[in-house]
Amino acid sequence: MRAARSLLTAPAAALAATAAAAAAALAALAPTADAATATAAPTPTCKEPAVSVSATATRRSEVLHIKVTNKTARACVVDRIPTVTFGDLDGAAQPVPPTSSAPYRLAAGATAHAAVRTVDPAGGTRPRIVDFVTVAADPSHRGRTIDADALDLPRGVAVWEPVTTWWQPSWAQADIALKAATH
Repeated sequence: MRAARSLLTAPAAALAATAAAAAAALAALAPTADAATATAAPTPTCKEPAVSVSATATRRSEVLHIKVTNKTARACVVDRIPTVTFGDLDGAAQPVPPTSSAPYRLAAGATAHAAVRTVDPAGGTRPRIVDFVTVAADPSHRGRTIDADALDLPRGVAVWEPVTTWWQPSWAQADIALKAATH
């Protein structure tokens, strides 16, 4: 009977060894729990010195173009809604279409654009006139103040219920977004 047991256990032992080798091979190919649950680190918020912001007047007196450029060699994020304020008036240009804050990724050296309508030309309301605008890429930034003279608006910037597009890849796309959202 012992001989019969040893004959039965030898194939079982070989099968067990083969199964163990196969399990080891599969384990070596499978990702570890750490790798399976690991995610890429989130892109950091752009520090204010890492970006430059600017504003320019357009042919349409009620529209400004603004832009932000990532001056660093690494991607970072700003808020998808530019922060644009006017002189000493309360509040900022409202986003069109309406949205809440969310990150907008700027690749290294990349530039994003937005269009700001300062006054609704069909509004019929007498706008306020301010001497400067302040543009920030993110609400956590202080922003850059730009005088009306620098915008080539010597009479000042007319403001009444201003709106801004989200950041866009180009000024053309920002203009299209503004037109679509305000007409």
